[in-house]
Amino acid sequence: MTDKTWAGHPSGLSTLFFTEMWERFSYYGMRAILVLAMVAAVESGGMGMDDRTATAVYGIYTAGVYLLSLPGGWIADRLLGQRQAVWYGGILIASGHFTMALPLEPTFFVGMLLIVLGTGLLKPNISAMVGQLYAGDMGARRDAGFSLFYMGINIGSFFGQLICGFLGEKVGWHYGFGAAGVFMALGLVQYRRTGMRLGDVGLHVASSGDASRDARERQRGWTIVWIGMTLLLAVMLAALSGTMALDAIAIASAGVYVIVGGAGMFFLYVILFGGLDLAERKRVGVIAVFFVAAAVFWSGFEQAGSSFNLFADRYTDRMIFGWEMPASWLQSVNPMFIILLAPLFATLWVQLGKRNMDPSIPAKFSLGLVQMGLGFLVLYFASIYVVQGEKVLPTWLCLTYLLHTTGELCLSPVGLSAVTKLAPKRYVGQMMGTWFMGASLGNLIGGLIAGHFGEDNVAEMPARFMTVFLTTAGFGVLLALFIAPIRNLAGKTEAPGP
Repeated sequence: MTDKTWAGHPSGLSTLFFTEMWERFSYYGMRAILVLAMVAAVESGGMGMDDRTATAVYGIYTAGVYLLSLPGGWIADRLLGQRQAVWYGGILIASGHFTMALPLEPTFFVGMLLIVLGTGLLKPNISAMVGQLYAGDMGARRDAGFSLFYMGINIGSFFGQLICGFLGEKVGWHYGFGAAGVFMALGLVQYRRTGMRLGDVGLHVASSGDASRDARERQRGWTIVWIGMTLLLAVMLAALSGTMALDAIAIASAGVYVIVGGAGMFFLYVILFGGLDLAERKRVGVIAVFFVAAAVFWSGFEQAGSSFNLFADRYTDRMIFGWEMPASWLQSVNPMFIILLAPLFATLWVQLGKRNMDPSIPAKFSLGLVQMGLGFLVLYFASIYVVQGEKVLPTWLCLTYLLHTTGELCLSPVGLSAVTKLAPKRYVGQMMGTWFMGASLGNLIGGLIAGHFGEDNVAEMPARFMTVFLTTAGFGVLLALFIAPIRNLAGKTEAPGP
């Protein structure tokens, strides 16, 4: 590893910062127009889906992006190394966006599948590599590094939603999808050209210390990968031939149970049979608690691309001097707030840490969930005007996004850092995958919830916003009651603080 620094952090952070920035440009740029393209009339280039089906497809897609993080982490840990996993993941993502740009319905879903596979490889491993840059540093500087990394995510998100949103809504949906692929390709070029800054971070697979055992595990691993690729190829061919007709709502509902059951079994396996000592088992238990908290948080936060996007399109007055702003542009408010506030939060955690006043990780999670709930309370009041037949100003959504942003900054970058601190060394990639599995579960639940905010349920909109407020904020308060036990389980990875 080089001794050079970048903004006071390891120089390798710049490589990962810009790679993730362009990947998030492509992801959020495509996400900004996904539901709008699916519900748009066929005559205008859309797919003519109803709200419940479109938001369920959206939930499956966004859930799949994070769900594949667990096998993606495993592939990096056992077969490729994190450096190569990020590279091949980026290639799949770019290929998926270019495939979606083709004006054909079957290739639309094939492209989504490629993006899901690529992000599953890239997302957990690039975050794990950030953690490796701070090996031996478990303090506030590490959290500040993750906050800076998180700011890069949101710079990409901000511009991706503006550019892809404008092209998609004003020029053509497929132009927006194609632009996402172009910028992912730029991210790959940058990653390759500046990789030397990472030193040996992410180059090697994890080792048990037994070379023959590792070789057998790699052989079995590649066999599993090839079987999986064969099955996925069959799915893609079925989609291309038009022979596969699936019920998105039923798949999303079943997926919730599958993820809950799968995550539960995985945590039990690692705790009981993972060869861990008592302290490591306790820390894995803490990660399991954070998994549940993340699922609750993201089920609300990910309404941005579904129900909030439709709310902006149908019930928000977007006229500016006679020109109607694209509905997708309002999604860029969240990353704009993060760009502005992330440095302040990073500085805040460092300053509080110097005074031994930095809130504990579960306290930050609790704060994040309560603020998430308050954002839905804002839309509860806005929806009362909608029920009366009025359009509301964009300021309602902006205030909701502000509250969701401050909640996100309390929970998401802190959660990424916490997992890399708490995870047993041999399971870092897989534990990072479980963090994204929590996001996956939240996305599935969020997609199912979003279908109930459609045009056929306008009268019920205030009650539904109130229900989400009570659920998310209530869970945040419940978590606050268990801060002390959670900190005791986490052990010495937690700095002193409330």
